[in-house]
Amino acid sequence: MTRFAWTEEVLARVDKLVPYNAEEKAKERGALYEKATLPFVSYVVTDGNLVTGQNPGSAKATAKKVVESIEGNASKKRG
Repeated sequence: MTRFAWTEEVLARVDKLVPYNAEEKAKERGALYEKATLPFVSYVVTDGNLVTGQNPGSAKATAKKVVESIEGNASKKRG
């Protein structure tokens, strides 16, 4: 999975506004968290039916992966 990286929270200067570091909490709870090497670039992770985008810049790529996943599942059911 991915989500807004803590580095991005700090660079956007909202780290003091969010109640906790969700990236770290996900890792602590056993999530296989991934993020882009550079902050604020598009990054998408797919794991089975779960499709996550790292940040708002990932919206288009995330939507494309969701459509691909839906179309792939539909073709499997027809086949």
